[in-house]
Amino acid sequence: MSNFPHNPHSSDSSGPSRPAGPPRSEFRDGLDYPRLGSIGFRRGTLTENQQERWDEYWPTLGRELSDELIDIPAWFGREGAKTILEIGSGTGTSTAAMAPHEPDTNIIAVELYRPGLAKLLTQIVLQDIPTIRMVRGDGIEVLTRMIAPGSLDGVRIFFPDPWPKARHHKRRIIQSGPLHLIANRLKPGGVLHVATDHAEYAEWISELVTVEPLLEYKGWPWPECPQLTDRQLLTKFERRGLTMDHSIHEFLWQRTDAPDDREL
Repeated sequence: MSNFPHNPHSSDSSGPSRPAGPPRSEFRDGLDYPRLGSIGFRRGTLTENQQERWDEYWPTLGRELSDELIDIPAWFGREGAKTILEIGSGTGTSTAAMAPHEPDTNIIAVELYRPGLAKLLTQIVLQDIPTIRMVRGDGIEVLTRMIAPGSLDGVRIFFPDPWPKARHHKRRIIQSGPLHLIANRLKPGGVLHVATDHAEYAEWISELVTVEPLLEYKGWPWPECPQLTDRQLLTKFERRGLTMDHSIHEFLWQRTDAPDDREL
């Protein structure tokens, strides 16, 4: 597929599960981060066709979590394009649906579940979408280890695991620490977009909308948002939520132009 440049630094992971490198990063900024223990990949089996596509295209379109910063222009084969990182892309339904509507934007989809990435990879290949790349790993670790400060134009977190039991709330990704980390990786003017269909998680997020001073909360909707916010179709999580009479709650922030003088 000629639209996709060769990436000699990508690693191929064709087995069902691989270790994800060193243990989770430690932060000393006094903020709250998800506590999930060491990183591990969810197991999953690919179909024969998925495996064939994975073997052929993953070395170009995908990467495993590592301690190497991503050279975004080199990986996408173009200079000056906006870049949005999507944490927890799942099977890539909205990722693939949105990409054709923002051809001037690089999309980095981050996901732990290999079959989900394989489904997105299939959509990329069959629909000839040249603007999506994938990283297999935990979103916080990818941001910490692989994304340079001030290099992103946007971060998307659609329908993160709500961890509904009270004893599991510490595992939620929307906390003061990740909000600071995301703000650090965004360029001034960059956008954070979060969506959930879990009412209690929406309340949790609502209590944190102003906790990060580098993120200006814009609410929802925000007509002047400089990037696409319409997911173009309902994901399986949205459809399931709506059948259960759940409401979709959306949150938008914009990175201020103030410098980040705090250590992560």
